[in-house]
Amino acid sequence: MRMSFRESAAILGISIIILLSALFGTQAEPHLAILASLIFVVGYAVYRRFPFSQLEEHMINGIREAIKPILIMLLVGMTIAVWMMSGAVPTLLHYGLSTLSATWFAPTALIIAMIVSTFTGSSFTTIGTVGVALMGIAVVLGVNPALAAGAIISGACFGDKMSPLSDTTNFAPGIVNVSVFDHIRFMMGTTIPAIAITFVLFLIFGRGEGSIDSEAIGATQQALDSLFRLSPWTLLSPLLVMVLAIRKMPVIPTLIAGVLSGLLLTGLVQGNWNIAQWMSVIQNGLKLETTNETVASIISKGGIQSMMWSVSLVMLALAFGGVLRGIGVIDVIIEKTVSKLQRDGSIISSAALAAIGVNFMAGEQYLSILLPGQAFKKIFEERSIDPRFLSRALEDGGTLVNPLIPWGVSGAFFASTLGVPVTSYVPFAFFLILSPLFTFIFAFTRPTKKQVTKSVA
Repeated sequence: MRMSFRESAAILGISIIILLSALFGTQAEPHLAILASLIFVVGYAVYRRFPFSQLEEHMINGIREAIKPILIMLLVGMTIAVWMMSGAVPTLLHYGLSTLSATWFAPTALIIAMIVSTFTGSSFTTIGTVGVALMGIAVVLGVNPALAAGAIISGACFGDKMSPLSDTTNFAPGIVNVSVFDHIRFMMGTTIPAIAITFVLFLIFGRGEGSIDSEAIGATQQALDSLFRLSPWTLLSPLLVMVLAIRKMPVIPTLIAGVLSGLLLTGLVQGNWNIAQWMSVIQNGLKLETTNETVASIISKGGIQSMMWSVSLVMLALAFGGVLRGIGVIDVIIEKTVSKLQRDGSIISSAALAAIGVNFMAGEQYLSILLPGQAFKKIFEERSIDPRFLSRALEDGGTLVNPLIPWGVSGAFFASTLGVPVTSYVPFAFFLILSPLFTFIFAFTRPTKKQVTKSVA
């Protein structure tokens, strides 16, 4: 019952046509585009006499891969809502408006997100905490939201790729038997030029951004001051999350600690001990009455319900990816591609392309690292290609490309949390585009064999 290469390629090609037609032809939500492709693949698999019960199991197994990311999404939604209510995010907004300017916002946001993500090892935590505050500042300063999101996401994903605390930074080298710190050092070859160019581009694009309106900034700060007790004490909860992340506490208990400490500070600092209101905010986000529309749009964020758009999209995407993987489409295409490769540069580039392809079809960065890693590991060993080229290709094509895909786990989460569609921020996600590009360039321009490991980028 195994699919042939031509059959697998045809299924994949038709699925992509359906997907893109629904997304761009009918302007459908990505949920419906993924669902249409899923129905096609399941229908064809039933025609090929795959038992429907087996296809159901493949869908469930695909969704199972996302249980942890989904829990993290829900907890981040809760954390954002609680930190709004406790005054943590409003305090950051108030201080940020006093110190940041529109002209320097993009490079500054990039650096702040880089620092936080490097210390926490998590782009999700970075986006859900300082990312939300920085987006609020961008709105008040009149900075293009897509540019602001691109800067924040580029910085957040820098740490997700380079921090030894990041799960993907440990996952990719673990698959190909490379030490974590060797992997990190080797990734500097693509990361340093990519982040340097990204910084320069944000300096250029940031000039002329926004129009400083002192009156509007003052009105925003005044509105925040009237709604919350702004105090450095409110920042204890975000600080606790940072400390726990640095001490390598797992992300789920870390976020739970952020929620609980935020609730405690809501009572102690804001004087709000209304538990019924706490539960409402955790579920639906903060809703406060204010005549300042800018402040209303900024603080009305978070809550479990705010993440359900992302959660439902991720579940559909991973169900789709689970079926494609279960009936063998992804494996057949990767195996056939690997068997045809000759040049070392082509092999390295194909590993990165495979990670990008799995990302595109399955929407899950762990699968985009795992499947190509397993498929290409043997051929790298047979050709004596330095395995660090493979681990780097998996990071650049897996970790960094997922946020560029609307139905990807990271893409859906970032768009929902920052309030900027993936298609809007992609042109400004310079680091996420440049880093994989350098992987392709260096695949053909740098020595690749194991015996010259010390001389490679």
